[in-house]
Amino acid sequence: MAKRRNEIEVGTGNVFADLGYADAKERTLKVELALEVNRVLKERKLTQAQAANLLGIVQPHVSDLVRYHLNRFSVERLMRFLTQLGKDVEIRIAKRTARRARPAVRILHTA
Repeated sequence: MAKRRNEIEVGTGNVFADLGYADAKERTLKVELALEVNRVLKERKLTQAQAANLLGIVQPHVSDLVRYHLNRFSVERLMRFLTQLGKDVEIRIAKRTARRARPAVRILHTA
């Protein structure tokens, strides 16, 4: 029996870009913001109904957020959720260095 070789393709580091989404950076940013929102909700041990009341949305939308179904949420809306949860959101724009070929969108979490 002949051995079969598997081809391995190196990813870019962004799964959405690798899957061919034109809005890969926005999708990545939304996921990172949602991760933080969900972390705070879990840390506070809020029910979905309590979270909905706090965020000013309906419970089914909280369910979407918790399951990372983010189509109904904009980056701005997710940032507003974080501020409603008592977090500061900071946007920093910097010149790209020559060493970093790809543009970067990052979220830095501080205590």
